[in-house]
Amino acid sequence: MNLLETIHELPKIEKIKVMEFLWDELTFSNDTYSSPKWHKNALLETEKRMLEGKEKAIDWNKAKQMLRNDIS
Repeated sequence: MNLLETIHELPKIEKIKVMEFLWDELTFSNDTYSSPKWHKNALLETEKRMLEGKEKAIDWNKAKQMLRNDIS
């Protein structure tokens, strides 16, 4: 059984403990992380499309539902 399968089988309270552990590891780490260059470029391109009226913002809950429907 791999790690993700093991986590999947855990009771909810244990999953929460794993989640909190991972969150602490990621947020309190002394490691620094720089966004890749492509990410900045993607944000600039999105901003440009928004300013040109070619793209619009949507509600996060609606976006999640759209993504779930597309993947399912």
